[in-house]
Amino acid sequence: MKQRLLKSIPNMFTLGNLYCGFLSIGFAAKGQYNNAAILILIGMMLDSMDGRLARMLKADSTLGKELDSLADIVTFGVAPSFLVYYTYFYKFDILGFFVAGLFPLFGAFRLARFNVSSDKSSLSYFIGIPITAAGGILALLTLFGDELPDIILTVIFTSLCFLMISKLRIPSLKEVPLPKYGTIVTLFLGCLLYVIYRGTYENFPYLIYVATPLYVAYVSYRFFKGKKEKNKNKR
Repeated sequence: MKQRLLKSIPNMFTLGNLYCGFLSIGFAAKGQYNNAAILILIGMMLDSMDGRLARMLKADSTLGKELDSLADIVTFGVAPSFLVYYTYFYKFDILGFFVAGLFPLFGAFRLARFNVSSDKSSLSYFIGIPITAAGGILALLTLFGDELPDIILTVIFTSLCFLMISKLRIPSLKEVPLPKYGTIVTLFLGCLLYVIYRGTYENFPYLIYVATPLYVAYVSYRFFKGKKEKNKNKR
């Protein structure tokens, strides 16, 4: 029973990631764009943890991998496209709606290609930008893009779509003693300070007050564990 419970922990993080995507779409529809963007970033934190937890607990499974892909397409594909539509592309009426919908299509193709590729676990790079990173970039743009011209956002949006399905080699951070996409820690805390400065933190979903300390604790644990292992190897 205990073993089964431990093996279900990574899947709970993956489902949390998926739920963040659903909540983000809801907040975007209500016009609470900061909340919607922050929920995508929280989804990134959860996504960076589930794979490592699965390996740590020896709970890797085909179910978990498939669940992770389904969660990613919602949180980093569908949710960012809705957010970008409600904040920018709504100005172009139905055309903007159709253009925004291209993002999850490219993202789904990229995920499917990754899932069927061989020896992906041994690669030190990704082929094409991961959908997680692309969705996070769009979320950050909506947080900090009040002054951003529409043409710049359109170029970035289009570039991310094609970069996801490109053959470019993007360096992987799997060997860094932090969670995958560990640089999001700095970006996330920067966003938090920015929003507090703007005086809108009271409108954040309460989930942020749970997610932030948990993620910082996890990052610290991974960092110090990585340091200890490196010192042992030196001896």
